[in-house]
Amino acid sequence: MTSSTHAAHLAELNVATLRYPLDDPRIAPFVEMLDPINAAADAAPGFVWRLVEEGTADATGLRPAGEDVIVNLTVWETQEALWDFTYRSGHLEVMRRRRDWFERHVEAHMVLWWVPAGHLPTVGEALERLADLRAHGPSPRAFTFASPYTAVEAAQHLQAVQPEQAARSERPTPAGDAAAV
Repeated sequence: MTSSTHAAHLAELNVATLRYPLDDPRIAPFVEMLDPINAAADAAPGFVWRLVEEGTADATGLRPAGEDVIVNLTVWETQEALWDFTYRSGHLEVMRRRRDWFERHVEAHMVLWWVPAGHLPTVGEALERLADLRAHGPSPRAFTFASPYTAVEAAQHLQAVQPEQAARSERPTPAGDAAAV
């Protein structure tokens, strides 16, 4: 993990449903690009961290979102750093060819959110943010490149909702209220 002077970093999760198993020859070009693209990400300005499966160089063996779904979870110093890597580097070639290897998404497949510098998000946290985006649309809690929020907006949102959540948890709930469970 690289050091940073930013108080918050941008976490990113994207999921992709494989059209074929990773050992299928039709997906071999993608598999061959993994090491060079991951090395480019690791060396990219603003890169902080990426999820890897223990003992491997990537996270393709992790399947927390389904047996045919691969996940990419990274942290960046800024949204601009992530954008530059995603759309202004060799990674763009992967993006251009994604339909060769991955199913078309019918719902959000990528989510961004701000984390305190030094925090490494878990896969569970990341999948929860993606579920939030899918259920509620973009917000300071879970957003996309097309609907971005700043770290300041995210912090203000968190401060605003914490008193509401505390007040809700302090309210007595009627006995037998199934919604209170």
